[in-house]
Amino acid sequence: MKKYLWAVCYGVVLTAFTVFISLDTFVLSSRYQTAANQVNSALFENISADAGQSSPFSAQNDDTEQKTVDAEANSRHGKPSGKRHSKGSGPQTESDTAPSQSGTGTSESVSAESGAEIGTYEDGNAKITLTQYEASDTTIYVADVQLTSAEYLKTAFAEDTYGKNVTEKTSEIAADHNAILAVNGDYYGARESGYVIRNGIVYRNTKGSSDVLCIYADGTIKIVSPDEYTAEELVEQGVWQAFSFGPGLVENGTVTVSQDEEVGKAMASNPRTAIGLIDSNHYVFVVSDGRTDESEGLSLHELAQFMQSLGVTTAYNLDGGGSSTLYFNGQVINHPTTNGSIKERGVSDIVYIG
Repeated sequence: MKKYLWAVCYGVVLTAFTVFISLDTFVLSSRYQTAANQVNSALFENISADAGQSSPFSAQNDDTEQKTVDAEANSRHGKPSGKRHSKGSGPQTESDTAPSQSGTGTSESVSAESGAEIGTYEDGNAKITLTQYEASDTTIYVADVQLTSAEYLKTAFAEDTYGKNVTEKTSEIAADHNAILAVNGDYYGARESGYVIRNGIVYRNTKGSSDVLCIYADGTIKIVSPDEYTAEELVEQGVWQAFSFGPGLVENGTVTVSQDEEVGKAMASNPRTAIGLIDSNHYVFVVSDGRTDESEGLSLHELAQFMQSLGVTTAYNLDGGGSSTLYFNGQVINHPTTNGSIKERGVSDIVYIG
């Protein structure tokens, strides 16, 4: 009898422990710092006044002039059209692929050969052009962003709170911060490690296993190993934003993921979110649809090829899947998927222009 009693007790304890760990990891929230919206503006003090003026645009006047999304873009917001996209060139979904020396493989090359402009925005600090591509049975959205300074490339936490499992929809966080353009970030709140540097402030200095995307105050981007520097050292070097998801997709203009690499247990074709650098203060934000009858989604290698075709020198994979969301001028432009439905899901953080 005692033998069975111990087995029952062990089973109860193990079940309770498993439930607790699951709730603690995925459900229960912990708020480590509220009002987490500080900005380390000192990072820009050593950058000359004209450092960001090389951007190939200029405002028409000193007043903010917003060119809103056109009617065609408005009509795309909502349910997919139901039209199956023809197979063609374009990036695959947000999966992380293994490093490749040449960046090429046996699969068909994916590139941004043509696209339809669906919206623009311009003021004295930013010029944004939004373009839609159809490739690999997937709709891909590209926001070409030119800034006069990296200080306009900002980040924000859900509920302005740094913590665990604290989430809001990308569109809600973006609206709260008057964002012109926003994409989901790296969902730092689902992990206990990985550097979190936002707006020049270190929120987490525990290194993770993934390479870190560093966006510097001078408008450049670099992918570094967390073994090279501490989070504090990165800020001392001028890091304005740092993300720990990955993998890196393109470095020095070369694709750095193989056809087989993926993010964790992610499927081979997914909605994806990525950021890339063309030149100092000239970025591209890329979001693809996926997991629907209308859009299959992309692999990491396809995403990397597509980013490369945009002319980026560096590109990095952010959180994707149900998190992938593109917000522009008050609208969600893509078709986020959550549990098989077209709707946004809550995320920990966003990257935005504002």
